[in-house]
Amino acid sequence: MDTEFVALLQAVKSCRLCEPYLPLGANPVLIARPTARLLIVGQAPGRRVHATGLPFNDPSGDRLRNWLGIGRETFYHSPRIAIVPMGFCYPGTGKGGDLPPRPECAAAWRRQLLEQMPEVGLTLLFGQYAQAWHLGGRQKKSLTETVRAWREYWPQCLPLPHPSPRNIRWFKQNPWVEEEIIPVLREQVSKVLAEP
Repeated sequence: MDTEFVALLQAVKSCRLCEPYLPLGANPVLIARPTARLLIVGQAPGRRVHATGLPFNDPSGDRLRNWLGIGRETFYHSPRIAIVPMGFCYPGTGKGGDLPPRPECAAAWRRQLLEQMPEVGLTLLFGQYAQAWHLGGRQKKSLTETVRAWREYWPQCLPLPHPSPRNIRWFKQNPWVEEEIIPVLREQVSKVLAEP
């Protein structure tokens, strides 16, 4: 990694911009690599991820890795994969689950990080915050409509619901995601990770 990228990553991991609003304090969790071809964009770390410092180290991650057709070793150690959520720190819990990602992260760091990962060919967008930022207003009125229109963004981006167990009901009501999209996603991930 070049020194500019290393310095940027150190600055991100040392960030304390929104610490006064975080119930467990700041602990930026992300994996960014200048050689990444696949960019995974979630919302923000949950409590368990905050504690371990490892993105998607929870049941959501198990489902995600299944969707991608890859194991933990590849997911965490492939130089072709970056995991850069919209918020880097656990935002706390509200009535319906975890709070939205803090806006400070995207404003302070997102563009700088993405500029340092020029080889990204496929970006997975989990949830409305990731979709709103990355699709720049091209998303539909609801997350379901955006995911249903996935071909409009493919193959550069793929909007998906968050793989959280809290979304089990949504997945049951929308079986077309796993029937129609996931096989295409697995095939594309295999290609992207195999590219020289």
